[in-house]
Amino acid sequence: MVRDTNEEDVVVDDLAARFRRVAEGFSRRTMAIDDAGWELPAPPEGWTARDVVGHLTTWVPAFLEAAGAPPLPPRPHVAADPAGAWEALRSGLQGMLDDPEVAATRIEHPVAGAHALGDAIATFVLGDVLVHTWDLARATGQDEHLDPAEVHAMLVAMEPMDEVLRTSGHYGPRVEVPPDADEQTRLIAFTGRQP
Repeated sequence: MVRDTNEEDVVVDDLAARFRRVAEGFSRRTMAIDDAGWELPAPPEGWTARDVVGHLTTWVPAFLEAAGAPPLPPRPHVAADPAGAWEALRSGLQGMLDDPEVAATRIEHPVAGAHALGDAIATFVLGDVLVHTWDLARATGQDEHLDPAEVHAMLVAMEPMDEVLRTSGHYGPRVEVPPDADEQTRLIAFTGRQP
C-alpha cells in the first residue's frame, strides 16, 4: 500500500527513530549486566541497577494505562528477569511509535492531561530512559556517553523550567559543575546526580 507522506508522518517517524536510538542505548547496558551486577548500587541513592529497570517497567505502563493508552504486552517480572522486563516494555513502546495511527491516538492522563500517545512518550518517557541509561552505566561500570542530540534537546527544554521541576519532587538539588562543563555533565548535574 502506497501512502502519501505528510508532515505528521515525518514527525511520528522522527520520534520513532529517536526512541529507537535512546532505547537501544539502554538495552545495550542491560544486556551487558550479569546476575551479580543487578545488585550493584546505582543513582539515585538507595537504588540498585535492578531498581533502575524496575522504575521504568513500573511507572511507564502505569502512566499509559491511567491515560487510556492501548495495552502494552505482558512483561517478565523485574525480580526474575530485569533485561527481559525492559525488552518487553521497549518493544511495546516501539511498536506504538512505529504505527502512525497508534502514535496519533489521543490519550488523557488525570494529572498530565491530554496528548497524542507519541507526544506523551516523547514528553514523559524518552528523557527518563535517557537519564536512566546513565544511571545504569554508572552503576555497572559501562560506557556513560549518551546520545548528544537527545542530551542537548533535554537540557535546553529543562533548564528554563528549573524551579518548577525542582519543586515537583522528581529531582534532587542541582549539583554545581564548572561553567565550561559539557552538556551531558550539565544535564546529569541538573537532575541532581553527581557527574
